[in-house]
Amino acid sequence: MVRHKINNAMRLKDAKIAIVADWLTNFAGAERVILKLHRMYPNAPIYTSVFNAEKMLPFMDTAVHTSFIQNLPRAKQKHQLYLKLYPLAFEQFDLSQYDIVISSCHSCSKGIITKPETLHISYCHSPMRYAWDNSHEYLRTYKVPWYLSRFVPKLMHKIRIWDRLAADRVDSFITNSEFVRKRIKKYYKQDAKVIYPMVNVKDFYISNNEPKKYYLAVGRFTPYKRFDLIIDAFNELPYKLKIIGSGVAEKDLKRRAKSNIEFLGNVSEELLKDLYANCKALIFPQVEDFGLTPLEAMASGRPVVAFNKGGALETVKEGETGLFFDEQNVISLKAAIEKCDKMKWDSKKIRNHALKFDEKVFEKKFSEHLEETWTKWQKEMR
Repeated sequence: MVRHKINNAMRLKDAKIAIVADWLTNFAGAERVILKLHRMYPNAPIYTSVFNAEKMLPFMDTAVHTSFIQNLPRAKQKHQLYLKLYPLAFEQFDLSQYDIVISSCHSCSKGIITKPETLHISYCHSPMRYAWDNSHEYLRTYKVPWYLSRFVPKLMHKIRIWDRLAADRVDSFITNSEFVRKRIKKYYKQDAKVIYPMVNVKDFYISNNEPKKYYLAVGRFTPYKRFDLIIDAFNELPYKLKIIGSGVAEKDLKRRAKSNIEFLGNVSEELLKDLYANCKALIFPQVEDFGLTPLEAMASGRPVVAFNKGGALETVKEGETGLFFDEQNVISLKAAIEKCDKMKWDSKKIRNHALKFDEKVFEKKFSEHLEETWTKWQKEMR
């Protein structure tokens, strides 16, 4: 690979940095990483396809540059409608003035075009789930209108081709788990450095009281989160369950739930922390690339009942900070919950484990990796 040469090494603190994000429409796990990166590099503007300022209050005072998709109908609420336009949107950003570009990507932001001498680091939360390994499942579980269903496979085929080419534009991949690192190797044929996302442990606390007699589930009501499995299990259990969240499947989930299951909707940060601190355990039945809610529960000293696959394998320690169940069915989940209910858990030990994923650890590892990669990059460019 031929590169343009530069003569003088530039210190990292003098480099012009930009951050690129897929979209900023709801504040979730990926957005927490973006916010942390912005706080680490406060002079770095953010480029994104769509920005919903009302839903993204932590970014209100940030320099955010949006694409043409921002002005399309309902883009702030339904950005998924414009998936086929995202490659064009990100390729149109002019990033020629920057020395380093950091993309936070689970969709198309890695497809930006940079100068040969610009270092492009991508924090890849996941290769596109809906384009690669989960493409068939998405078609089955998401209700696509019949008149569109015949066109979706063709669109995904084109997206896959573009996504594979876009991955080659990245100079260095970072990812959030060993689970995703293997998928990056599979689909993009590139290695990635694992730097786990973070939880701000000091924001959570261990309750001084005995755990109350309820279990907890937290998240968006989308099919892969498997809230249906949680509800079916608790329909057959004598325990109380509190569910925090909202989403497209809310009506169906409420319809199937019995009286021991309570839907709380979206709650305040303070109430969320209280519910974590006082629950018996968090139920986490889905396959996630990483998963922040188990860490939030563990930062509160509470165990996690998790499905034995995905990012949970890298955060939950069997028998110490939680339990795994092996099959995504009611029998397997019920058995794990009943076992969890009989065990005594050491809250301090659980919280100490969560400290390994504290935001200070993320900041240190990311900063060191960027410094090392930038130094190596400049040597190669001389």
